[in-house]
Amino acid sequence: MFYEPRTGHGLPHNPFNAIVTPRPIGWISTRGADGQDNLAPYSFFNAVAYVPPQVMFASTSTKPDRTDTKDTVANIRETGVFCVNVVEQSARDAMNASSGPWPREVDEFTHARLERAECRMIAASRVASAPAALECRMTQIIRLEGEANFLVLGEVVGVYLRDDCLVDGIFDITRYHPLARCGYQDYTVVDEVFSLKRPGA
Repeated sequence: MFYEPRTGHGLPHNPFNAIVTPRPIGWISTRGADGQDNLAPYSFFNAVAYVPPQVMFASTSTKPDRTDTKDTVANIRETGVFCVNVVEQSARDAMNASSGPWPREVDEFTHARLERAECRMIAASRVASAPAALECRMTQIIRLEGEANFLVLGEVVGVYLRDDCLVDGIFDITRYHPLARCGYQDYTVVDEVFSLKRPGA
């Protein structure tokens, strides 16, 4: 089949949600100017540069108690910082619990029964048990086409690595099995890894 997104696909669910997969999940923690912590997963997320290291995520909806976005972007506007927590298989239920459209006064760390740790380089909490966390300073917030679509870019200024994930100097993802989004309500786990040598490398 072929369809133009502007005219619709005629299917029970939007296939675009499942085409670009698997997508890594950025479990973004922020703190508002009022000191309130927030934690929410975003599957429009990725790393975008090595030097300096930079990441991006996109927020695509609103909440009734925010004007044009959700708590994460609102907090980053106020403070200019955020932390990306890596999601492992064993944290899937906690990640899902933190994904609801909770009122801004709800602390998702507490709601999902997660231990928090204070970031070192920025004023925010991180998921204490996460395999890795990237402390970021926001560099740009770009309004995308659409009513509530925002692209957030940040420079990584601090990196936390859980000790058991370091093997012979390598950050080994087989030690924790990253969770990824497949679209619709589907997820997958990275449990097989292989290497390919780049031509000319």
